[in-house]
Amino acid sequence: MARIKRPRKILNPPSIKGFKPYGSDADLRSADPVTVLFEEYEALRLSDYDRLNHHQASIMMGVSRPTFTRIYAAALQKIAIAFVEGRKIAIEGGKVYFDSEWHHCNACGCYFNQPDKNIANPLCPLCGSEKISDYEFSGSPQYSRFSDGKCKCPECEYEQAHQPGLPCKAQACPQCGHAMIRAGAPRRNHKTKQR
Repeated sequence: MARIKRPRKILNPPSIKGFKPYGSDADLRSADPVTVLFEEYEALRLSDYDRLNHHQASIMMGVSRPTFTRIYAAALQKIAIAFVEGRKIAIEGGKVYFDSEWHHCNACGCYFNQPDKNIANPLCPLCGSEKISDYEFSGSPQYSRFSDGKCKCPECEYEQAHQPGLPCKAQACPQCGHAMIRAGAPRRNHKTKQR
């Protein structure tokens, strides 16, 4: 079974949607465009434009160094294919989130981000409400669906405040000794005792 792909952090969205080759026979080519994912674009930007090494760039994207190297290699391969075969390049897709301000809709409970920092008062994209509050999270936005920063024991239902930087599963319940989970996280078999 494949591992779950975590969202990759994009600091600056691309200012363009792709590239198109030009020349005498560029319009005669009907090959499909090569799709460069947002995370591949970001890897190229960090490594070749900002001149960061792979370790520094991997920290910026929130991935491991080997993962960053695989993303970067895939980007180079796709660009080489586009250059050699004279194909268009489209920049789109991927499992990413943008490093921008996140908001919470107090009307419908939706979490959303606003990459355009020029919009002062964003509206909820789901319900259109103006009842918006700023939201800060630690990690990637996949955790925003959980409750307001509490760890919970799945055995005895004891709850305590979440400590940033320390995973809930690394903490033992002070009442029964079982491993804690993030409050609101899906229940699994958490019957193993913390040692």
